[in-house]
Amino acid sequence: MTTYDPIRTPAEFAGRRITVAGLGVSGVPAARALAGLGARVTVVNSGDGERERAQAAELEALGVTVRLGNGTASDSGSAAGLPEGTELVVTTPGWKPTSPLFLAAEQAGVPVWGDVELAWRLRGPGAAPWLAVTGTNGKTTTVRMLASILEAAGLRTAAVGNIGVPLVDVVLSDEPYDVLAVELSSYQLHWAPSVRAHSAAVLNLAPDHLDWHGSMAAYAADKGRIYEGNTVACVYNVADPATEDLVREADVEEGCRAIGFTLGTPGPSQLGVVDGILVDRAFVENRHQQAQELAEVADLAPPSGTAAPHNIANALAAAALARAFGVPASAVRDGLRAFRPDAHRIQHIAEVGGVTYIDDSKATNTHAAEASLAAYERIVWIAGGLAKGATFDDLVRGAADRLRGVVLIGADRALIREALARHAPDVPVADLDRTDTGAMSQAVREATRLAEPGDTVLLAPACASMDMFVNYNKRGDAFAAAVTALTAQDH
Repeated sequence: MTTYDPIRTPAEFAGRRITVAGLGVSGVPAARALAGLGARVTVVNSGDGERERAQAAELEALGVTVRLGNGTASDSGSAAGLPEGTELVVTTPGWKPTSPLFLAAEQAGVPVWGDVELAWRLRGPGAAPWLAVTGTNGKTTTVRMLASILEAAGLRTAAVGNIGVPLVDVVLSDEPYDVLAVELSSYQLHWAPSVRAHSAAVLNLAPDHLDWHGSMAAYAADKGRIYEGNTVACVYNVADPATEDLVREADVEEGCRAIGFTLGTPGPSQLGVVDGILVDRAFVENRHQQAQELAEVADLAPPSGTAAPHNIANALAAAALARAFGVPASAVRDGLRAFRPDAHRIQHIAEVGGVTYIDDSKATNTHAAEASLAAYERIVWIAGGLAKGATFDDLVRGAADRLRGVVLIGADRALIREALARHAPDVPVADLDRTDTGAMSQAVREATRLAEPGDTVLLAPACASMDMFVNYNKRGDAFAAAVTALTAQDH
């Protein structure tokens, strides 16, 4: 095994042979940044399509070597071999730890960093601290709420990371940020051993991406990395004891506090809800006897409805991180009032013939779908896609009395159909034996046939989208287009 000199400062990248695993949203910025630091960069990528070739051409103009079609990142491995002379591998999030490239790197004594680890190492003197968020569900919404609160406090900030804005680009920009709201996935945390946040939150834990991590224990352990080295606050979910367990196991800086959030009345060192008011009993002078009003639950309500319980929880987590950074209560209120959720997250599409149509295509796992189903009383549910190793008995059992009908789509729909047969045998089911993108139009028509006035047709697939669509956004767009077509017919 060869021993390589560690890279400790940006100047030490010059002349070093570095392999970047994957192109995409984070791989291209990483390769571009490394080339700009004088590294000798080789990119290996599984795909060889038109988009990948365009990205390769951009990087090759910067002196980067790009090898397309090297294995598959989505299966057990990628890149048949480690490029000769590689001293560091920087990976994008999708590549599994069992990929042959990483096994070869381990055998050769070559370290593997994720794109987040690279960004952390590239921060300059006086860099903006990170307020970090992870969890099975709610990460993006919470990070965007947090950024809205920080902006309301007059701080220069950005919502970055797994939310789609590459951290490498942010830390190398000339923008003088005061603080960053950072979304981190379990994939990114797996490869980010050095990251040390100011404060961090794990929103919830439920089985997800087990095909990538190998087990629930490994998945939870990677999520828990977000607490390592926290300096001010580790924010956890009182209703999810596994998140508090991760706080207990974390090695944090002296004086760092455990801060809980709850939909009930908060105890000391917690944020919670009292009579429709979000209150803080953590960041007040006397937390045993005082509470600070932050906002009203009504401040979170979308224009067409009431605030969903999981979004109240997200707001409390965001508020806890902001308060840990010293943000005043008035900014929490103003930031939450100004926040608007992204598309495809319990998005009201239309009401047609007394039936409400809701797009929650972002519900790509059972935990997210459970929260979505809990928000409505009478549901015709559109579900299915790629299960990612999930099981559906608990989800169906919990929602059975709310279901008026189910429409199944996608490659793994049989798993949901079998759970329905066990736990909701009297609920009508339309099983669409097709996985083409046009199936969504038929699914909406079938759901409309099953629905009655007062019902909600809910797209909350509990599965990933890639068997039928490029991503969950495209799936939600297809649903909205099909509902819009119904609206036109109705008029």
